[in-house]
Amino acid sequence: MIVPIIGNVTYSITMDPTVWIFDDRKILLDEAFSNQVQNNENQEDELEKAATRWDREVYHQKVNPPVNKSISRLEGEKILTESYVMPIQHFLNHAEINPEGSEAILVTTNGEITISLQELNDSYLLFALNGKPLKEDGPVHLIYKDGSNRDNPIKGVQKIKIN
Repeated sequence: MIVPIIGNVTYSITMDPTVWIFDDRKILLDEAFSNQVQNNENQEDELEKAATRWDREVYHQKVNPPVNKSISRLEGEKILTESYVMPIQHFLNHAEINPEGSEAILVTTNGEITISLQELNDSYLLFALNGKPLKEDGPVHLIYKDGSNRDNPIKGVQKIKIN
C-alpha cells in the first residue's frame, strides 16, 4: 500500500496513503474541486515554500507533516464514512524534482501512463473512498485538480517515476 516517487528527483520518497487519514492536509473529495480549497492551497504552498527555505537556512531538515493532535468521537466517525484526497504537491516539493525532469510515468496495475509534470503537480491522490482504503484498485487514484477525470480517475497508481 505504499507509493514511491523515484527517478529524476533529489530525494526518492515513499508515500504511505494508509496514514493520510490522520493528516491535516487531506481534503474531502466533495470539497476538493471548489475554488476556496484551491485558493487556500496556493496560499499554503507559498507559505510552505518560504518555511522550507527558512528551515534549510537554519540547518533544520525535519519533515513533520501536520497530524491531527486529537480527534473527537464525532470527527472519528466522520473520517470513517467520508472520501478523501491528498494534494500530491506536498510530496513533490519534498522530493525536489530536478530541473532536468520532463515528465512523470505513473506505474499502475494496468500499465504505465505518461503525464506532464504540471499535470502531476496539479493533481490529487484519492486514498479513501467512503472511509475505506482503496484495496482493490489502489493504493491511490490520481485525479486532476480541474476535475476533468473525476469520474474516470487514473486507478491503481503504485509508483511515480520522474523522467
